[in-house]
Order: sequence, then structure tokens, then C-alpha cells
Amino acid sequence: MANHEARTTHSVDEQLRALQGGDEWQPDVRAALGRFLEKRREPRWAWRRWAMAGTLATAACLLAMLLPSPQVLAHRCLECSAAVWRSLSGQSQMTRKLPGETAPDFALTDANGKQVRVSELKGKVVLVNFWATWCEGCQEEIPWFVEFSRRYADQGLVVVGVSMDSDGWNKVRPWIRDKGVNYTVVIGSQELAEEYGLDGMPLTALVARDGKVASAYAGVVDRAATEQKIRELLGERR
Repeated sequence: MANHEARTTHSVDEQLRALQGGDEWQPDVRAALGRFLEKRREPRWAWRRWAMAGTLATAACLLAMLLPSPQVLAHRCLECSAAVWRSLSGQSQMTRKLPGETAPDFALTDANGKQVRVSELKGKVVLVNFWATWCEGCQEEIPWFVEFSRRYADQGLVVVGVSMDSDGWNKVRPWIRDKGVNYTVVIGSQELAEEYGLDGMPLTALVARDGKVASAYAGVVDRAATEQKIRELLGERR
């Protein structure tokens, strides 16, 4: 132990002499170490340690209460990762499950308590978008849907956002209000998500006037291509 301390002291001395460019530097490492240990033994040092430990424990408890369950957290991470990967690898990918089929129906209530059914929207062009407040890709494209709704509602477009937030309206209602969402939003279910082939958000389906799915995209949609498809569907008559 003494030899190790002597070697450490010698090494420090050598480095300090090199920095000073001369031999006049004479550090007292032992004295400095003694003062440091003396400070650690003072009551206020102990108080700081306990205060830091208490702060960390409190932060851990708050974090545990605020975070969702491990299962929900893992699900969110996977969903976000899938959305980001799709975005980086070429925006969206057309799904093969839905196009040509009758759009899966649902009976869900919107933020005002009004029931929404896709089957009752025949004669309209319907954009169904699965999303969540925590989904980065969803937040990118939702302003586009707001614009589509504003621009084409009079021509027969209906946008329906299906939120998959586990916190339900407690999270969704203030979010859509703050973001100025001007179209219908409902809270979805896992069963409905499976019917639409959802394996990662966002997912968007365009339903023609006859009630059949014209196209469905997994990932962030191509804005220009989606608007062009909407205009084509609006131009078609039953």
C-alpha cells in the first residue's frame, strides 16, 4: 500500500513539474489528501450525501408512477421504432390486406359522444388514420389531414382519426384541441386494429364511395400522392 502511494505521489509530482517547466514545484499531496478526508468527515458532507440519496429516491418513485407499465412502454417503443424505420426507408408502404375489400366497420364515439360508423359513410370518401399522441410519424402527417379535411370536406371527404392511446380521452381530448384537429377522432381497440392489419403506427386507409378500401398505407404517407388519390376518389361516382 505504501509503495503504491509513493508511486502515485511520484507520478503526480513528475506531471506537475512538466506542466510548470521547472523543478521549483513542490506539491504536498499527503496534506491535500488529509484535508479532503477531513472535509468528508464534517457533518455537512454527510448531510449532502443523505440529501442526494433522498433526491434520487424521490425521482425514481415519481418516474415509476409516471411511466406506463413495462408492457405498454415496450409496445410504444416498438411502434415508434417501426414508424421511424418506415419513414427513413421510403415513407409509407402499401399494405396488401385491405385494398379491394369492404372497409372493416366499427361503432365508436367521438369526442362529443356522437357515434361514428364507417358503414354509414357510404357515398363519401373516407380517410381512416390509426395514430397515437406519442407517435412521431403521426404528428408529422396529422397537419396534412387537417388540411385535407378543410380543403375537401365540401366535396365529400370525411377524415376519421382512430387513436390507439392507452390513456383514452384523458390524453387525446386535450391533444386534439391543442393541435386544432378539425376532423372526427375516436378511440380504437386492439380488435379493430387487427381488422385493419395494424402492426405499427401510423396506418392510413382510403375508403372509396362504395365502402371498399381503395388503398392502405403503413407508415407516414406521401402527402402529394395521398392528396392526388383523394382527388381521384372524389371524382368517382357510385
